[in-house]
Amino acid sequence: MINKYWMMIILLAATPSCAQKTEYDIIKKRELSSGKQVNELFLNISFGMDQYTFYTTCREHNKKGLLTDGAHHLPILYKTEMPSGKKADMFFYPQFSDDKLSFMPIEFEYPSWFPTNEEYSSTFLKKDVVDLLESWYGQGFFEVTDKGKTKSVMVKIDGNRLIRVFKKNLKSVRVEMMDLRVMNFDDLKKRNE
Repeated sequence: MINKYWMMIILLAATPSCAQKTEYDIIKKRELSSGKQVNELFLNISFGMDQYTFYTTCREHNKKGLLTDGAHHLPILYKTEMPSGKKADMFFYPQFSDDKLSFMPIEFEYPSWFPTNEEYSSTFLKKDVVDLLESWYGQGFFEVTDKGKTKSVMVKIDGNRLIRVFKKNLKSVRVEMMDLRVMNFDDLKKRNE
């Protein structure tokens, strides 16, 4: 009888560790189940916007000198000042699902970047980008790492809007904004294959 008692305690103690959820999983589930819809991205661009409205909005910003063509694979350029006071280039171009904006990839670079100029490296830029995004969307970014703790991503989830920030290379930081009602990162991987 005592052996069964101890065996039951051991099984109960071991069970939660097998099914433990990460902070990311817990926050994602909580935010999605909240029913809160957060569609705003930046510069009057939002999730759910159709292509025509997106292009019209960008054209209006272009007329005002806010947006230009960028020499980058994400062809829209927005020049911004970062919280550190440094200038940065923000390149973006969305992806649409059923003619609705559902994913916004963005890449930030310091125009003054040079390989030997450490203060303009992607390590400093990543912190600057997170600070900028927190000024736009509020606090709440948290770190997610891979099992080996070799890759680090900063994540914020508000309702359906997921934002993740990571170093792409020595000079660039990538930001990905995704509408979780429409897609997840598995969908994105399939789309890019």
